[in-house]
Formats: sequence, structure tokens, C-alpha cells
Amino acid sequence: MIWSFAGIIIISITIFILILSVFIKQYYYKSIEEVLTNQIKLSADFYERYFSDASLYDNILNNVDVFWQQTPAQVQIVDISGKVLMDSISMKQEQPLNTADFTQAVSGGLGTWIGYTDYDDQAVMAVAYPLKADGQIVGVLRFITSLGIVDAQINSMIIVFILIGLIAVATAGIISLVLSNDIINPISEVTKAAQRMAQGDFNTRSRKRSNDEIGQLSDTLNYMAGEIIKKEKLKDEFIASVSHELRTPLTAIKGWAIILDTDDMDDRKLLKEGLGIISNEADRLSSIVEDLLDFSKLASGKMRLNRRKTDVKSVAEYVKTHMAPVAERNAIQFTTQCRDDIPVAYMDADRMKQVLINVLDNAFKFTDTGGEVELMAWAENGHLIFDVKDNGSGIDEEDLAHIKQKFYKGKNSKASSGLGLSIADEIVRLHGGSMDIDSSLNEGTTVTIRIPLEQGVGGPYIEN
Repeated sequence: MIWSFAGIIIISITIFILILSVFIKQYYYKSIEEVLTNQIKLSADFYERYFSDASLYDNILNNVDVFWQQTPAQVQIVDISGKVLMDSISMKQEQPLNTADFTQAVSGGLGTWIGYTDYDDQAVMAVAYPLKADGQIVGVLRFITSLGIVDAQINSMIIVFILIGLIAVATAGIISLVLSNDIINPISEVTKAAQRMAQGDFNTRSRKRSNDEIGQLSDTLNYMAGEIIKKEKLKDEFIASVSHELRTPLTAIKGWAIILDTDDMDDRKLLKEGLGIISNEADRLSSIVEDLLDFSKLASGKMRLNRRKTDVKSVAEYVKTHMAPVAERNAIQFTTQCRDDIPVAYMDADRMKQVLINVLDNAFKFTDTGGEVELMAWAENGHLIFDVKDNGSGIDEEDLAHIKQKFYKGKNSKASSGLGLSIADEIVRLHGGSMDIDSSLNEGTTVTIRIPLEQGVGGPYIEN
């Protein structure tokens, strides 16, 4: 990060210094050119007014000092063939002059040239202007000045700019170091915390330094670790609970099998009672295993729905017939209401029966003797709605927020594996619907299941 910041700053400052240097050089050169231009035009006009009646050669012999009185620069007078007739510093030039400024002046304009001469190791600037007599060009006047002093001043200014740039780079480097440490150090701490979590140490926590994005990442990691610990705890409790749930019916089955496996079993009443208990406990085991299989399918994404046109009243009647003995055994008043105007629904009938039986089973468990449980079904706004309402013990507010989570059993001792409502919620979700639970402690619970009636509306893992 330091090199990135420094690189950007160095490139920016270098470009700025280059642009500024070119601008300053052009500014100074332009100023010198304007001064020489004003001086040479003044001399040329003076010549045309007062000396044009004599030849150029005679004027050089008689009035040579007039030409360099207007400027401190080197002065040359050149005829139109390029031969230097007079040089104020007495420099001889054997070859005809053919520089750009002379060519432009012979053509009648003002010419400027920057370059090097044989007699000076510094660059020079030459400005040339035509000398006229009776409107005819008779020669060329050239003013030449050395650029050595100006270039030295420009170079000094560039050195100052470079020094300022180096100071700016150093300052930016220090600032970049501070900023990068403010970013890299928290990221390193978060990375180390994430690595420890990846190795299974979910008790570690990332230290939050600020409320920026890195601080939010620390909060997210810490929240994730806390949730994993909770899920691990729920899983352990689930395994212990399932082990207990499996052991209890197995113990009962084995115990009654031993009792019934005797030669003198003549008590038909005892035999019938024992076989009934074995059957009930086997059903209980089967229910637990079915829950585990459904949970495995949902967890792996392998559960598929067989959705087809279904008569809702037939589903309600099946559930009523299936659950009526349970209600009668627990002395609970169980009623069903199914509206006659419900259209045919597109759903997996078996899975919806499983959902309703699961929800009703919970309602019966947590409703005392003499209580009421009601199943209602109707259609509204393109959705099929099932309502399961009871006046039982209700659900604690703290448990209500987690009641549909996997393995969650809550504080009530009547809760079983903690998978029933989770599986029911997932099946409803696969139908493209929702399951909402509204409950008040000691007042009762209402479970509302809402699924779309039409074909093609639903969640993932669906086969029609």
C-alpha cells in the first residue's frame, strides 16, 4: 500500500514538475522574444525612415553604431544572400546564413530561431527582421542573445520544484505508512481471528477497533462464531435428546418382549396391553426416524415435492380422521372448518398432511385436558390458508423467536426432537409459502400456513 500510494504521488508530482517546467521555460523564452521583437522592429523602422536613401553597405560603414544602440544583444546585418555584413561582436561566418529566422525575414516576416552557435556553448535566441528601402527588402537585421542565464534560472527553479516534490513524497510516504498501518493492522488481527475460528476455536473473538467496514467485519465474525457455538450446543442437545427418545421406546419394547416371552403367558389382557405398548412405541420410533430422514433430505437439498391438483377438503378430512383419536385420548375438543369455496390447490398432498399433522401434534401436546384445538382452511388472494389454533400453554416470547430453528426445543419438557416445526417450515417454504406462529404465554398459539394455489409458484427443489 505504501508503494502504491508513493508511486501514484511520485508520478503525479513528476508530471506536475514537467508541465510546470515547460510552462516556465516557454514563459521566459516568450518574454525574451517579445523584448527582442520590440527592439528589432524599432531599429528596422528607424533604418527605413532615416537611412534608406543610402545603400546598406554605406550605412554599415557610416552609421554602424546606430544598429546596436537599441539593444544590448548581439547585432548582425545580413544581406539577402545570407552573407553577414556586420557583427557587433566581430564574429566571422564564412558560410551563408540559412537559419529559420533569416529565411522568414527574407520572406518579409519576423523570424525567430533557438539553437547553438560555433562560438558559444550556451543556447541562443535569434530574432530576424527585414531591412527595407523604398518598400524593397535590402537586408536582414538580426538580434541574438544568449539563453545561458535564463536557462540557469529555470534550472534553479526546477531544482526547487524537485526538492519540494521530494518533501511532498516523503510527507506522503509517512502519511501512507500511518494510513496503511491503520488499515493493515486491523485486517491482520481479523485474519488471525478468522484463522483460529477456521481451526475450530469458536471461543476466540476479533477485537473491534472502529465502526468502519473492518469493524463491521469483526462484528460479523464474532456473531458467526457465537451462532456456531449455539448451533453446536443445540446439535449436542439434539443428539442427547434423540438418544433418549430412541432409548425410551426401545427399552419399553424390549421389556414387554421379555415379559411376553414366557411359557405361561395365559393372561390375554396383559398380552393385549403389552402388544399395544410395543405397537405404540414402534410407531414412536418410526416417527423419530422419519423426522431424521426428512431432516437429512432437507439439509442435503434432496427433498422433492410431488405437486399436483389436490382437493383441499380431502386433505382436511384425512388430517381430521388421523388426529381425532389423539384428541379423544387427551380429552381435547378438536374441530375442523373447511370452506366450500376453496378451489383446487396445486400442492404435494402427502407433505401438506405431514405439515398439518406435525403442527396439530404440537398443539395437542401443549394443550391441557379439556382444551380446544381448531383447524381452519380457506382461500384468500390466490393463497390457500390453514390456521391451527389452540388455547394451550402458549410459547414463551424468548422461545418464539427460535421455535422454527433446527434442534431447538425450548424450555418446555414436552418438546421432543426439535425437528418437527423446522421440517414443517421447510416444506411450506418449498411450496413457496410461509408459516407464521403467533403465541402468548398461557393464552394459546395460532399457526398460520399460507401457500400459493397456482401451479408454477414455489421454492427450489420442486418437481411437478
